[in-house]
Amino acid sequence: MAAQLLEGGPVAEAVSDETRMRVGALRAHGVVPGLGTILVGDDPASAGYVRRKHETCEHVGLASFNIEIPANAGQQALVEAVDAFNRDPEVHGYIIQHPVPDGFDFNQALARMDPAKDADGLHPTNLGKLVLQEPGPVPCTPAGIQTMLGHYGIDTAGRNVVVVGRGPTLGRPMALLLSNRGPGADAAVTVVHSRVPDLDDYTRRADILIGAVGIPNFITPDMVKSGAVVVSGGITWEGRKLLPDVDESVGEVASWITPRLGGVGPTTVAMLLRNTVAAAEHRIG
Repeated sequence: MAAQLLEGGPVAEAVSDETRMRVGALRAHGVVPGLGTILVGDDPASAGYVRRKHETCEHVGLASFNIEIPANAGQQALVEAVDAFNRDPEVHGYIIQHPVPDGFDFNQALARMDPAKDADGLHPTNLGKLVLQEPGPVPCTPAGIQTMLGHYGIDTAGRNVVVVGRGPTLGRPMALLLSNRGPGADAAVTVVHSRVPDLDDYTRRADILIGAVGIPNFITPDMVKSGAVVVSGGITWEGRKLLPDVDESVGEVASWITPRLGGVGPTTVAMLLRNTVAAAEHRIG
């Protein structure tokens, strides 16, 4: 069988259309939603991500702000950037681009953020809201994957979902999001990782299999049940080449699969802007 593609572009555009309407309503009230980014170091992939986020802001009608910190500047420079965005009334939501170089403490800076301006949904307060099923910004890649599944009519209720990876930015919040109550959720979720023996015993039972481990081509066809829906959420850069967790040959056994390029990336950015607009709406009540 040849798998159908879970292309992120149409999903992101649908989300962006809705976001653009909400931006228009805010502007009518004299509010221009603003997204800030803090880029630490000179990693080309991170710089590319940040550039793409600002381009999308322009496309949707958000203002955008960027602070760049040299790799040798030290933690205090990152702390000062966080404090600056916390104070700035024109910045409604912002992110610290991850990963940061050695010598910087991402978690310390994250904890210092104003939770109301956490556009990535990664602040401990907002992850706690996700656990408690309270309203708040949801981590962008998991939210994008959930929205993608809904866009293509893939029901998660009662389905056996296996998430390969347990990281705080993708694997863990993904499992919480899909196992919570409500539309696009209500799944039976199992979280496994690269150190689980006989990993394929778990993955071959999955109706929906989500790679979130950050190891190139980690998920291969022999690990996938015929007809499963397979999403590659984790990525790795090899020079300038993007490598997903899921080997492209998995498309020979899956019913749906994300492409190597244009999968979850566009939806992640769309969710980031949606979180920022929601923060602006919340501020004006």
